[in-house]
Amino acid sequence: MNMLTSDQWDGALWQQAEPIYYEAFPAHGRKKRELIERMFARNMCNLHVLMDGDEAVAMALTGKSQSADASALLIDYFAVKATRRGERIGQRFMAMLKEWAQTMPRMDGIIVEVEAEESEMNRSRIRFWESCGFTLTDYIHTYIWVPETYKAMYVELSPESRLPKDGQRLFSFITAFHKKAYARN
Repeated sequence: MNMLTSDQWDGALWQQAEPIYYEAFPAHGRKKRELIERMFARNMCNLHVLMDGDEAVAMALTGKSQSADASALLIDYFAVKATRRGERIGQRFMAMLKEWAQTMPRMDGIIVEVEAEESEMNRSRIRFWESCGFTLTDYIHTYIWVPETYKAMYVELSPESRLPKDGQRLFSFITAFHKKAYARN
């Protein structure tokens, strides 16, 4: 398996990722294609597609966010093709993303937000991220524009990482990224 990554809008690569994206995320939980294209135009994201031969088996949309003292790779979307789940593809893909992130200058860690509501599906997602080395924080974040609540999870990329471990501080990275993504100009 190999990971293809683009920091520019690549319609052909998006065609590989899009069916996985639409399958994994309901309409209310995904960004429209036009918004994703605008994120690329603003140089704020990367598209990663995991290929098994000619078959796209996983996708991720990531972005960089930073504060004065730390920088993080945010996982905006991460999904494995439904017919390929249970093959540990997600763990292998995440390991590749970690390796890729470690090549970026001054990258302290990776952050992902997970649904905070108690449900078996949400617990399963948290267990997946924990199996990839992520740590769950206690802070519960509420957005004004969506009804779900969220928690942050993080993984440090080196022993010298300056990434905060406090969920509320981690959400400052996440919300800054989202505000920039949804900004009109």
